[in-house]
Amino acid sequence: MRRSEALQGVRLIKFRDVLGRYEASEFNQIEAAELLGISERTFRRWCQRFEQDGETGLADRRLGKASGKRVPSDRSEEVEALYRARYGGFTARHFHECLVRDHGFNWGYTWTKTFLQSKGLLAPARRRGAHRRKRPRRPLPGMMLHQDGSRHAWLVGQDAMDLIVTMDDATSEIYSAFLVPEEGTASTFRGLSEAFAARGLPLSLYTDRGSHYFHTPEAGGPVDRKTPTQVGRALAQLGIDHIAAHSPQARGRSERMFRTLQDRLPKELALAGIAGVEAANAFIRDVYLPAHNARFAVKAEQEGSAFVSAEGVDLREILCIQEERQVSNDNTVSFHRCRLQIQPSPLRAHFVKARVKVRQYCDGTHAIFYGPRCIGRYDAAGTLIEDAGKAA
Repeated sequence: MRRSEALQGVRLIKFRDVLGRYEASEFNQIEAAELLGISERTFRRWCQRFEQDGETGLADRRLGKASGKRVPSDRSEEVEALYRARYGGFTARHFHECLVRDHGFNWGYTWTKTFLQSKGLLAPARRRGAHRRKRPRRPLPGMMLHQDGSRHAWLVGQDAMDLIVTMDDATSEIYSAFLVPEEGTASTFRGLSEAFAARGLPLSLYTDRGSHYFHTPEAGGPVDRKTPTQVGRALAQLGIDHIAAHSPQARGRSERMFRTLQDRLPKELALAGIAGVEAANAFIRDVYLPAHNARFAVKAEQEGSAFVSAEGVDLREILCIQEERQVSNDNTVSFHRCRLQIQPSPLRAHFVKARVKVRQYCDGTHAIFYGPRCIGRYDAAGTLIEDAGKAA
């Protein structure tokens, strides 16, 4: 016996019992309706139908009829064909969003998930493990940013690359995301530059203990705050507190965000037919991030912002690699396989044996500073692009 038929039998037995007691004046219509869990009006209708048609009058008239909300067979066939041909591997949620966005689909997510599972195209989700209490979010945007990188095959047919993401703890809004061959100091400065230029300076930055973030004398040991990295020096110069995470679990918010990105972003890049890194970064910046933030960012607990304006701060001259060098006898400076030739300057006859500072910027270009004065700017290959004597 089907479940619907069994329920009909139970309803009939209960109704006949209540109807008999109602006719015996044990209680009124309102009380009878409450016993059956229906309204007084429905009880009167059932009495009329039972009197006219007997037991068949109490049958649920929806049985055997297609629901008005049922997905038409041609649309369900279209959904199956789309998933097999174009969206294979998408999660039910991501696939449903694409159906609504690109294919005029008006039915619900639950139907989509159940339909895919019924066709064997999607496995049921695993049961979640034991509950863990999440660390509370910061109440205001700008109180703490997360920055991290995730290595993954983001582009079809290309080797794995690092996606560098800078995200707000209070809202999970991503301020910067781009692909690079390998995570490091330069990619860190690039992400921070984009986030700070767009929003301002945050109170703190939360990262892992990678070698470009912190100097750690012993593996697994505490970080050495007395020996800052280039990133640590720049953050201290900007007055931003640098917080070190001690386990992947401590970075749960960014880890969950990367799981979402690894599932969705490669598929969106493939759908858009993007295969190059430059095109991918433009797509991430202009198309994907606005949609991602609209979908996943949450409202901050409190109104307002903790960001401090970066107006008047030359971020480019701070968020860069800075190293001291001694000028050689031929008035050149050696820096990371580049030989930077210093031109004649009104500051002094020559710079031989002088201590100067070399800065390498996010775009790969260089500059040499003697005290506060810039005495030369160079391209990534070390070729002079601006004469000496320029002010910092």
